[in-house]
Amino acid sequence: MKTLVLACLMFPLAALAADLEAALTIKDHQFTPSELKVPAGKKVKLLVSNLDSTPEEFESHELNREKLVAGHGKATIYIGPLAPGKYPFYGEFHDKTARGVIVAE
Repeated sequence: MKTLVLACLMFPLAALAADLEAALTIKDHQFTPSELKVPAGKKVKLLVSNLDSTPEEFESHELNREKLVAGHGKATIYIGPLAPGKYPFYGEFHDKTARGVIVAE
């Protein structure tokens, strides 16, 4: 019992809450899904999997995020909490085809 009380004091309840997760995949230099809906006002753990053999960079000026995702690699990007709206992103190395938008609602 004493250990449980100590654990509760050391780790606030907010830290125990699980992050909301959303996933993006890069394949053939395109993001799937190209439109990803997330809840407004919540922090989201974005899991990006690159199925291509070449690296890609997740970039969004509106989200203030830039993350290199190695070929056949994965990356975790935390976003939010976001106000309701649309937040475009793109792949810096293939910006003509690797495009998408995160919609917070």
